[in-house]
Amino acid sequence: MEKVINPFITTGYAGATYFCDREQETADLTRMLVNGNNVALISPRRYGKTNLIRHCFAQPVIADNYYTFIIDIYSTKSVADLVYRLGLSILETLKPMGRKAWEKFVAVLASVRQGIGYDAFGNPSWMMSIGDIATPTTTLEEIFYYLEHADKPCIVAIDEFQQITQYGDELIEATLRTHVQYCTNTHFIFSGSQRHLMGQMFTSPARPFYQSVAIYNLPLLPEDKYTEFCVRLFEERGKHVSPEVPHALYERFEGVTYYMQRVMNELFARTSAEETCTEEQIDDAIQYIILTSATTYEDLMYQLPEKQSLVLLAIAKDGKAQNLTSGKFIKRHGLLSASSVKSAVPALLDKGLITHEKGTYQVYDKFLELWLQRRASGR
Repeated sequence: MEKVINPFITTGYAGATYFCDREQETADLTRMLVNGNNVALISPRRYGKTNLIRHCFAQPVIADNYYTFIIDIYSTKSVADLVYRLGLSILETLKPMGRKAWEKFVAVLASVRQGIGYDAFGNPSWMMSIGDIATPTTTLEEIFYYLEHADKPCIVAIDEFQQITQYGDELIEATLRTHVQYCTNTHFIFSGSQRHLMGQMFTSPARPFYQSVAIYNLPLLPEDKYTEFCVRLFEERGKHVSPEVPHALYERFEGVTYYMQRVMNELFARTSAEETCTEEQIDDAIQYIILTSATTYEDLMYQLPEKQSLVLLAIAKDGKAQNLTSGKFIKRHGLLSASSVKSAVPALLDKGLITHEKGTYQVYDKFLELWLQRRASGR
């Protein structure tokens, strides 16, 4: 008997069958791209931006006619790092398509040619390190030359695009904008999760990317669509789930796709054939997920300076925290002083441990938040 694969995918894109709804967003984004627009795709992290991009790239009108590349620059620290990721992603994407596809790209990389190796079959490999990119602006020019002269039109998605503002290079925005402006064979998706930074980049008249893109804010999945999706995937595999389950998860995690998917993945694994998954099973599934990450969370808290760990715990206990330097907040959580909070918050934001939207602070990782809350209550 064929083993049932868990249909609640938590990493990567596994095709339309396992992709929930986004019909309107897919149609919108695909239409924008094939009609020559560059797009800024904005939403908080874990809403499903990257999988939406992959889903759009899988549409026949794009898949059959374009080279498509996705570059995640979330962890990059410099222009050289950006160029490294861009070149590596393009080469790795082209390589399976055969010599004709990648040969032209390799040929234009004069500045880093020594960093391209070949196996016994003549297939190229990106052998260099970031430090081998001696002149990042030159290599960047070569990459854009390829994109402009590729034998098919291209679409490049740069994920977590706001990261370029952290490079300490005042010219990088203008440099990229100039390249993008004169690139007629390639269109771009600039995907970002920090709304305020993305907004500043694309809507401020003082910034190079001002009025250069169509801005698309990705909403939450509709609850009814996600419920239908969950019920269908259970039923197709001989299992059942009460509609109250996805409803409860939607409320608990405020509709954020990743957390709902992770818990549904665990619930599906715990449900036998012909059994029905019920709301009563949710807490045990969440508790298990948290416990499997407990050691990682303990290490994280151990590595944080005390002031930062105390502020992180305080924010977690409030869930949605406001006025962090107020006497009321400091007293309620036994914090040292307003100045200690004020110094801890930027560090927590920089480490991606908390988010800040419209005056409200939250722990970014909802499972970490739950772990901290349970730790504080002694559970």
